[in-house]
Amino acid sequence: MNTTLWIATGLLALVALTGGITKTLVPKDKLQQHEGAAWTRPVSPAFVKTLGVLELLAAVGLVVPAVVGVAPVLVPVTAVCWVALMTGAMITHGRLGQLRLVAVNLVYTVLAVFIAVGRFGPESFAS
Repeated sequence: MNTTLWIATGLLALVALTGGITKTLVPKDKLQQHEGAAWTRPVSPAFVKTLGVLELLAAVGLVVPAVVGVAPVLVPVTAVCWVALMTGAMITHGRLGQLRLVAVNLVYTVLAVFIAVGRFGPESFAS
């Protein structure tokens, strides 16, 4: 179970890192041209960059605390925060009629719930 949780955590951290780098480094004008980033059109560049930074922090929070052994409880806490972020993403994509992206975000949400339940429960780093 521990190995499965680490794999799920690594995958989710990679998703967060990729999304964070994209939202932080790609200019909004270029980003909003993609169908999946249509949500960026009515929002400010600062909002997009803020979400990117939050995703970068999530990538760090999912892995680093457990690896260095300092405050590993931040791993499941970060997973819960990711659920909140993905809930917002699903609502936003749903309003735009992007059901495929809602489904993708639902998969990320399920991964995060799995990590949170596993790391708060039977495979917590405290046990």
